[in-house]
Parts: sequence; C-alpha cells; structure tokens
Amino acid sequence: MKRLLNLAPLLVILLVVTSCTSVRVAADYDRNANFNDYKTFAFFKTGIDKAEISDLDKRRILRAIESELLAKGYTKSDKPDLLVSLFTKSNQRVDVYNNYWGYGGWGWGGFGPGWGWGWNQPNVSTSTEGTLYIDLIDANKKELVWQGMGTGYLSRNIDKKEDRIKEFVAEIMKKYPPGMVK
Repeated sequence: MKRLLNLAPLLVILLVVTSCTSVRVAADYDRNANFNDYKTFAFFKTGIDKAEISDLDKRRILRAIESELLAKGYTKSDKPDLLVSLFTKSNQRVDVYNNYWGYGGWGWGGFGPGWGWGWNQPNVSTSTEGTLYIDLIDANKKELVWQGMGTGYLSRNIDKKEDRIKEFVAEIMKKYPPGMVK
C-alpha cells in the first residue's frame, strides 16, 4: 500500500502528460459497403485542395495516409477502388488563470521597501485543438463509404509536427476497415 502511495504522484503526472498528447478518434461508415472489394487507392485532388492548411502539412498528412494504407495491403493506382480525401478544422483555446492573489513579496512601494499584499499578473496560455477528417470514397459510385476523425492538440514545434501528424493519422486509420479494429 505504501508503495502505491509513493507511485501516486508519478501516475498523476503521467496521466496529465498523456491526456494532453492523446488523439480522440471516431469513425463512421456505410454499413452496405463491402470493404473487402477495395484493394487500390488514389488521392482525390479536388477535395484535398479545399483543405485549409498549408501545402507542407497536406503533404505530411498524405504521406502518412499513404504509408498506413500501404501497410494494410492497399496499392496506389491510377484506376483506384477508393479515393482518399481530407479536411481539417481547428479551434483556438485560451486559458486564463487568475488565482494568483495572495501575500506579496519584497519590493519598493510608495513609502520605500517592504512586504505587502498584492495582485500578480494572470497567467494566459493558448493552444490549438485540431480535427483531421479522412474520407474514403467509393471511386465507382462516387459515394463516401468511410470517414475517420481525429481530434487533439497540435504542436507549434516544427520538429514535432511531422510526428504529431503521423500519430493523428495512425490513430484514425486504426478504425479502418470497419470490423477489423485491433
């Protein structure tokens, strides 16, 4: 029991860190589609061009999707069974922490140096929560057959961005094909 209590702070820190980095995913699909019939894919340029993100991020996302589909045994083709499209949304989150009121510290006041009560500046932090949608469209019927969605916080650090995009795509693509979720 004592050992568990010693580990509690570490577990709390781990929970906080992992909850900030996780991607929440969901998927929906056409229940009448036979996903065993799909063997090839191509990117749906018209849909991808409409995504409101940088061309660099689009390429990162498309490379990650291509890697996931190839790993699942699909082949890239000029005459595909599936067309892959994507779109994104983002929300800016601003957190203001105003709980810094308390006994002040040493400083210079109107009557000279001393201790006193005071207000500290509020702490403001911003973060961007993004949502990536991956659409798989039946190329013959021109109908959406599967849509995966991943939501999570985005990194502004360029070095971490590619890894974060790969994480988003991998988590979403775990839901495809339906019924084969690990």
